[in-house]
Amino acid sequence: MNRTLKSFLTITAFGAAALGLSAEPALKIATVDMGKLLEGYYKSEQEVAKLKVAGQKAQEELERMVKEGNQLGEQYKETVEKAKNTLLTPEARSTAETDSAKMLDELQRRQNDINTYRGNSERVLQQQWSNVRGVLIDEIGKKAAEVGKGKGATVVIDLHSGIIYADASFDITEEVMALINKDRPATPPPAAASAAAAPTSAAAAGSASGTATVTVPGLAPKK
Repeated sequence: MNRTLKSFLTITAFGAAALGLSAEPALKIATVDMGKLLEGYYKSEQEVAKLKVAGQKAQEELERMVKEGNQLGEQYKETVEKAKNTLLTPEARSTAETDSAKMLDELQRRQNDINTYRGNSERVLQQQWSNVRGVLIDEIGKKAAEVGKGKGATVVIDLHSGIIYADASFDITEEVMALINKDRPATPPPAAASAAAAPTSAAAAGSASGTATVTVPGLAPKK
C-alpha cells in the first residue's frame, strides 16, 4: 500500500470518528422521585391493601392459637392443684401429676408453634411486598423513561440516588405520576394504605409479637 493511500485512509477514519462524536446527542438530564411515585401509584395502594388483609388473617390465627394455649394453661393449673390435693387417693394424685407433666410439654410445644407461625408469617408477607415492590418499581421506571424521552432527556436520574443538587426544572416526577395513574379505577380499594406504610402492613402478622405468648399460671413464659 503506497503512502498516498495510507494517508487517505487515515484521514477518512479520523473524519468518521469525528462525525460519530458530533452525532451523539447533547446530554440532557431529567430527575424523578421514585419513592414519591411508588407511594402515589394506585397499584401500590391496591397491593398494600391486600397485604393488610393477609396480615389481619395471620393476626387472627395467632390470637386463636394463644387463646387455646391459655385455656390449656388453666387446665394445667387445675391438674397441678389436683396432684397436690391430699384428699384424693394416691392413685388419683399420681395420675394428675402425670397429666400435668404432659400438659406442660404440650404448652411448651404450642408456644414454639406460635413463635414459628409468627416468624413465618412475617417473612412471607415481607417477601410478598418485596416481590410486588420490584414489579411496581419496574413499571414506574418504564413510564419515567417514556416521559423523559418525550422531554428530550438523555438521562433520567432518581433523586434518591445520591444527587447533591438538581434544579427543579429538570424534575418530571409529577408528569410521571399523572402517567402511571392514568388508568386508576374510579373507586379506590377500601381502607387502602400508602406504599410508605407497606413494610409495617406487611409485618402486621407479627404486630402482637410482644403478646403472642401462652400464659401458664404459676409458670414464667418460656423464652
